[in-house]
Amino acid sequence: MPTLPPGEPALPRSSPLRAHGVAESFGVDPERYDRARPGYPGALIEAVLAAAPGGDVLDVGIGTGIAARRFRAAGCTVLGVDPDPRMADRARRDGHEVEVAAFEAWDPDGRSFDAVISAQAWHWVDPVAGAAKAAEVLRPGGRLAVFWNDGRPPRDLARAFAEVYGRFAPDAPAARLWRAAGGEGEHPGYAALSVRAADGMRAAGAFDAPEVWRFAWEQAYTRDAWLDQLPTTGGHCGLPPAVLARLSAGAGAAVDAVGGAFTMRYTTIVVTAAHRGPGRTRPPADRG
Repeated sequence: MPTLPPGEPALPRSSPLRAHGVAESFGVDPERYDRARPGYPGALIEAVLAAAPGGDVLDVGIGTGIAARRFRAAGCTVLGVDPDPRMADRARRDGHEVEVAAFEAWDPDGRSFDAVISAQAWHWVDPVAGAAKAAEVLRPGGRLAVFWNDGRPPRDLARAFAEVYGRFAPDAPAARLWRAAGGEGEHPGYAALSVRAADGMRAAGAFDAPEVWRFAWEQAYTRDAWLDQLPTTGGHCGLPPAVLARLSAGAGAAVDAVGGAFTMRYTTIVVTAAHRGPGRTRPPADRG
C-alpha cells in the first residue's frame, strides 16, 4: 500500500508545502507505522551505495527510520529530515539523528552528503525544489535516489479488496489502488510519480540523466499483520472510525477467504541521478 493517494501523484509546483499536513498524519501512531510498514530490499541499498562516492546519507522524510536502518546497517552515517516531530522522535529512539523541517525549507548549514535518499516520501516534496536542494548538498558524483514500493497481492485478493473498498469507501484513494492492482503492469500512480521525479531532476539542471531502477521482492502477511498496517497507509488516517472499522473487517474476511495469509509481490521503483558537480554544465546522453 502506498503513502500517496494513487490518483494524486505529485504536488503542484506552485505550492510545495500544500500536502505536508497530510504527510504528517502518518505520525498519529508512529509505533504502529514502524512495525507494520514494509521495508526495502537489500539489493536497493547495495545499488545506491555502489553508485555513490561514499556513505554519508541524507534521508528526506526519514519517518521512523525504516530505510535509514538499512543504510546504517550497511555502514553509512545517516542524517534524517522530517516535517513531523512525532516521527522524528521515534527515529531518534533508534539512534538516528533527525532534524524537523520540510525539506524545501531545511537549512543544510554548509553540510554535504554522498547520497540523498527519500523512501516513500518524495511525493510530499516539490520535485524541482527538492532536486535543487539535493543538488545543493550533494558532493560531486553524489547520488539522489527516491523510491516507492508498488505492492501487488494475488489477483483474486486484489479484486476482493477492491470490492470491499467499493462498498464502504468508494472515493478513498485505496479504492483506486485496488481496482488497478487487479491488472497487469506497473500501477499508473507510480508511473506518474517516476515521471514527475525524473522531470524534477532534469529541471534542476544539476544532474546526469535520470535512471529508473526496479527491484522485485516479496513479503508474507498474516491476516493480523495486514490489518495492523492498513491504518498506516495514505488515505486511511482521515477516514471516520466507523468506515475504517468496516474496511478492516472486510479486508480481514477477504484474507480469511484465501487461507488467512498471503504473499505480497513488491516492486521497489527507484528514480535516481548523479550530481554532475562543478565544471560539468551539460548532461550526457540519456541512458533511458
